[in-house]
Amino acid sequence: MRVEDKKRSLTVAPFKCAWGEEFRFLEAGRGCIAFEASAQNDVTLVFREQPGSQHYHYKMDSSRHYAVILGSHRNKRLKIEVDGRTVVDEAGVGLCRSSSFQSYWISIYDGLISIGQGRHPNNNVLFQWLDPEPNRNVQYVGLSSWDKHVGYRNISVLPSAPQNSIRWSHIEYAYADRHGEGGHAKNEESKDGCEQRVIADFLESWDFSDAMFVVGSERKVVPAHKIVLAASGEFDFISMSGTAIELPSFSYPVLHSLLEYIYTGSTQIAEWQLDSLLELSLQFKVKPLVKRCEEMLDCFTKMDNDLSVSSRNLEVSSSGSQAHQVDYFPFKAPVTVQKIKQFLASGEHSDINIFVSGQGFVAKAHKLVLSLWSMPFAKMFTNGMKESSAPNVFFEDASAEAFSLLLQFMYSGELKVDNRYITPALVQLLLLSDQFGITVLQFECCKRIMEFLSEDTVCSVLQAVSSIPSCKLLEEMCKQNFATHFDYCTTACTDFVLLDEATFKDILQQGDMTVTSEEKVLDAILTWCMEACETFYWSSVDKLLSTSTPEQLFGERLTAINTLLPFVRFPLMPPSLLQRMEKSNLAKHIELFRQLVSNYIDPFFWHVRVCYPTQELYS
Repeated sequence: MRVEDKKRSLTVAPFKCAWGEEFRFLEAGRGCIAFEASAQNDVTLVFREQPGSQHYHYKMDSSRHYAVILGSHRNKRLKIEVDGRTVVDEAGVGLCRSSSFQSYWISIYDGLISIGQGRHPNNNVLFQWLDPEPNRNVQYVGLSSWDKHVGYRNISVLPSAPQNSIRWSHIEYAYADRHGEGGHAKNEESKDGCEQRVIADFLESWDFSDAMFVVGSERKVVPAHKIVLAASGEFDFISMSGTAIELPSFSYPVLHSLLEYIYTGSTQIAEWQLDSLLELSLQFKVKPLVKRCEEMLDCFTKMDNDLSVSSRNLEVSSSGSQAHQVDYFPFKAPVTVQKIKQFLASGEHSDINIFVSGQGFVAKAHKLVLSLWSMPFAKMFTNGMKESSAPNVFFEDASAEAFSLLLQFMYSGELKVDNRYITPALVQLLLLSDQFGITVLQFECCKRIMEFLSEDTVCSVLQAVSSIPSCKLLEEMCKQNFATHFDYCTTACTDFVLLDEATFKDILQQGDMTVTSEEKVLDAILTWCMEACETFYWSSVDKLLSTSTPEQLFGERLTAINTLLPFVRFPLMPPSLLQRMEKSNLAKHIELFRQLVSNYIDPFFWHVRVCYPTQELYS
């Protein structure tokens, strides 16, 4: 290992690790390390309770630790390991670069591991994972490698913020380019691997076009979109010949510059054509462009330049974006958000009617807007499916309220829900955002739900997010919340019986599960296995077994009993209760139940329990 300045720059040789007091969290279990790294692959950071040696390697570590590997598997994966066991293995092509230093940060807060790119912690989050059994003692950070040298520099150890204070509104998403060396950009990558489109992609495109210009003496036809034009100026569609705007006195380059400015916010124009561009922008009242052209012409007049003989290209750009407009919103100035929102409310220039089956009409919408946000929508409207030409589209398994919220977000970039409550519509909106690949909205929904999650809403949220792979952080939070309020969540209502077996099992395994008695755990397991509409005590189930068979009582979930019963801590039950259970119908009909109860009625077991009350008797 070569060290120039211990805190500023170091190179770690293959299979080595750098430690130091300067790489130590101020508070155990909570801290953040920000750094720059240059490597072909496997930028590896290890988090331990005590520092290791220079020859330490995480693959040989038998003590408790976390390991985060950026660019694993030849720079194609992002991995998190806990005590040598892989818990996260996600696609992450091009996270490392050997040609230059890249900025990263890794934060740990009570088991929440957040990984991001850039110089500012809690911005540009790449991935988050919540350890269900957090190691709250990790304090030392080791800078390591795999089979190649890794260069580190500008290393800073900082405090870590709680999970709910993460600035979700600044999240950007990393993606890799097709040639392997990736970076990160503001265009999100959809779930099917295609980037979200921006309005510039539709400049002079026939996709979804419902207007056109016929320009110049050659009568060149140029496609456009009414909603984009109308949101940036005043275009007289009513007096158009069919759908065409005739511009015989203007040349195509001038019209192209006008449209390019509208669709992208900037354009180039030859100096001698600047007067024509001003005239055209005045005709259609594209006010920002009018103002910019007038400023440039005024400047040239003062300089006494003769524009009529100059062929130099001028850059004409928007003076700034709208103050309230967020970076991920696909429409930029001069297109005004307020007008886009008005078109959703009025249905003006719409080309598709949205219906939810069983609930009726939702809104008149625009295929262009929906396709900008969602590749599934774009494919639906362009791949020859019936929705490509049909004026109406029907959606199943959604609520009209949630779909309305989805459309409002697409047209405004804002999530308009009551911040104080987790409503069913918000949970359904999360499902819709996943279905249509709108990652920004999905993160915003997750943020709202995390902020206001309670024992009253945790079951419905958990039931929804367990089917969404990208919501693992929220899912783990729900499981911990459920486990902390186990008694309430399993007795206030029986929504928990709708959870799948894997999710319910994970809750029972939570290390911080809080219950008033182990009978409550047994009651919950039996109620879940019965898929009951009310909570059943084990004694009530025992009575039912006097007249019913286990197959009749538990149905398809009978096999799950053998999986879940071992999570009941029978040793914590009083001997008199265990003796009752040993003689019960449950013990008679369910062999595993009988064995578990009998194991802890043994006199030797109770002698040990009395003599050594602090000894761990059950795990």
